[in-house]
Amino acid sequence: MRLPHGMILVAILALSACSRPDGDLNLRNLRAIGAGPDEFSVLPSKPLEMPVELASLPTPTPGGANLTDQNPLGDGVAALGGRPAALVPQGVAANDAALVQHAARNGISSDIRMTLAAEDTAFQRQRSRFTKFRIFRDVDRYNEVYKSEMTDPYAELRRFRRLGVTTPSAPPTERR
Repeated sequence: MRLPHGMILVAILALSACSRPDGDLNLRNLRAIGAGPDEFSVLPSKPLEMPVELASLPTPTPGGANLTDQNPLGDGVAALGGRPAALVPQGVAANDAALVQHAARNGISSDIRMTLAAEDTAFQRQRSRFTKFRIFRDVDRYNEVYKSEMTDPYAELRRFRRLGVTTPSAPPTERR
């Protein structure tokens, strides 16, 4: 028995209607489904060692580093004969002390991060008032909102070179 072409077409359309509109069958869902552990964030710890003197143990610091924590950069420096302790910042570097002192000459605000965050939120809200009604909602509007605040890096490069400051090379500008 032979089916008419119309019946075959109806059968194909009926089967295709059963699929999801985006074509995704969840075969490649890489998002974590539950709140379980992320197997890529679990690192084996270093083996525990008993110190010669218990008095040499560091004082526990909440949120601080543990002797058994992984430190691949420090381990690499130690393996090459360097001092891993040099990787840990110890306050303001000596060559930056004058800059920090000059910046703090009028006092230091302890809540500067919260103040800047509030000012930036107000700036974004005021600037994005007319840009949020776009047809394409997935467009990144960061550059639109902050366009007046941006510095042209090539203009600054030319300015510094005119002043005689040694500057690194820069990538070529895009041709339009």
